[in-house]
Amino acid sequence: MRITPVLVLVATLSLAACGGTDTGTDAGTGSAAAPATSAAAAGAGPAAATPADPSAGAVTAMPAGAYLTQADYERDPAARAGTRVVYFFHATWCPDCKATDASLTADGVPAGLTVVKVDYDTATELRKTYGITQQHTFVQVGADGAQLAKWTGTKSGESIKAKTL
Repeated sequence: MRITPVLVLVATLSLAACGGTDTGTDAGTGSAAAPATSAAAAGAGPAAATPADPSAGAVTAMPAGAYLTQADYERDPAARAGTRVVYFFHATWCPDCKATDASLTADGVPAGLTVVKVDYDTATELRKTYGITQQHTFVQVGADGAQLAKWTGTKSGESIKAKTL
């Protein structure tokens, strides 16, 4: 089999597209493409330019995590499809809420998770919908808005994700 520039390009693009857990940065794209190009240029043979086998269990990248206000989330909830959505009933006067807010802002939210910051004091209808009686409560919702889980007490993105179904 003769290695052509088109075959090298196809292999390079295939490897770059399969960056694994890339979360929106370009860190995963350059390193995956470079070995295929340099190996082919060095005459390493056909095996170096062979694209990855799709039947070998391709890795699907999780959507990047997000920490959104309720208004931002409601503008386009479908944009967070493929993530676990958790409402965080937050009050500005609550020390635990402030700690969670600081953690989510500083450390971010894990891939595959969307945390929606809901104002406990003003979202009275949403509180009624989910039976929320205290601030610093988390509610995981499905795509249809149905409650999947409810808890209190978590303070980081990782601990929130660990509580989801």
